[in-house]
Amino acid sequence: MSAPSFLRRRVIPILAAGGLLFGATACGDSGTSSPGISGATADTRADYEYLIPAGTGERLDQGERVEIIPAELEVSVGEVLRIVNEDDRGHVIGAFYVGAGETLSQQFSTPGTLEGECSVHPSGSFSLTVRA
Repeated sequence: MSAPSFLRRRVIPILAAGGLLFGATACGDSGTSSPGISGATADTRADYEYLIPAGTGERLDQGERVEIIPAELEVSVGEVLRIVNEDDRGHVIGAFYVGAGETLSQQFSTPGTLEGECSVHPSGSFSLTVRA
């Protein structure tokens, strides 16, 4: 039995802390820095929106090639990224973790780069660049 939709659609803001988020690096060696990140509300229009459908974890367990999010994404300051996870398990997307049944909405306030692992791209990595 699945949870009511009002319980499954939480917006989870994740804020930058010292340039590191969930083990992701901020590419400091390349002369770039971590972008400013702030939570966006569920009502905020998303410029980039990705859906992790139910059953994605099972598909991965079966060895299926899953490509939901690009390995590299460039956004501009002020834009909003939204990732809706309808799967029954959490997924790592670069610097972000989106729990099962949760929605992550992030707005970017300064330029920079974040990189990290990605469970929903065949390369296993995700790089986010925020341009001025």
